[in-house]
Amino acid sequence: MKFHAEFDIQKLNQPIHHRHKIMLIGSCFTENIGDKLSNAVFNVLQNPNGILFNPVSVAEAIINIIQKKIYTEDDLFFLNDIWHSWQFHSRFSGITSIEAIQKINTSIQTAHQFLKNTDYLIITLGSAWIYTLTEKAANSQPGTVAANNHKAPAEWFQKKLMDTTQIITVLGTMLDRLGVFNPNIKIILTISPVRHLREGAINNNRSKAALINAIHYLVEQLPKLYYFPAYELVIDDLRDYRFYTEDLVHPNNAATAYVWNKLMNACMNSDTIALIKKIEEINIARRHVPFNPSTVQHQAFLKKYAILTEALLHEFPYLPLAETLHYFKKSTLI
Repeated sequence: MKFHAEFDIQKLNQPIHHRHKIMLIGSCFTENIGDKLSNAVFNVLQNPNGILFNPVSVAEAIINIIQKKIYTEDDLFFLNDIWHSWQFHSRFSGITSIEAIQKINTSIQTAHQFLKNTDYLIITLGSAWIYTLTEKAANSQPGTVAANNHKAPAEWFQKKLMDTTQIITVLGTMLDRLGVFNPNIKIILTISPVRHLREGAINNNRSKAALINAIHYLVEQLPKLYYFPAYELVIDDLRDYRFYTEDLVHPNNAATAYVWNKLMNACMNSDTIALIKKIEEINIARRHVPFNPSTVQHQAFLKKYAILTEALLHEFPYLPLAETLHYFKKSTLI
């Protein structure tokens, strides 16, 4: 008996491997997959603006990175004793304006250099609902889209649903700029399986439908685009609340692991997947906390993984495993 409806996923034409640079930007599900890539020691930069949900904020973030925009205090606003930016997540806010500006500009500078030579950009869109600023919002131009509400009063925002044409225009303009900035970049588009129930179940589905239509139109028009069905894997394949956390909004660890395995099989070749498994074995060994570190058994364990890590570095010298090797060697007493 089958308990879920698996479906075939189109393979990525040029598989991802460890020599590639990968940037991820978008919803919180972006960070779930980004963490998986980071743990597998890929060269990754994720969410340089923090978590972003809507197409406008994602497009603006990428264009600002391309332009290497420099933020000043004039771009910030003060709320609840903290300085914030309407274009950045709260993790970039600061007690002082100087602190916030430094975090924001450092992130943009880093992202600019990284994006210039990025091989794959993974964009995960979460919602077609946008929140535009009203005249009551602090330091705003009315009509500007807020990437994060920073717990500001509801009267500071007006909610709107983007239609398919608007999404295509916004993303298409950004993709044109990106192609000029980095002609070799390849883009993977996904839709987050996170359910935006604060908008209501019906409005969540309207939002996802608009994103799906827009993305597939762009994929059909532009050969550098690839669609990975993260949304469909959770909603249509797994299709069970067992695969969500208690809030019934966010996919749980099992669902994330399932999507990650599907991503590996669709976007990587067998050699890369085999290498990921070896790296995961080494990562598990490093996380091991012994009751008695000085025992002969544990010292043999450390020596074994020092040898394995050294062999892996000899075969793949570009892997960032030097610090891991140092850990195993420094902990060895025999």
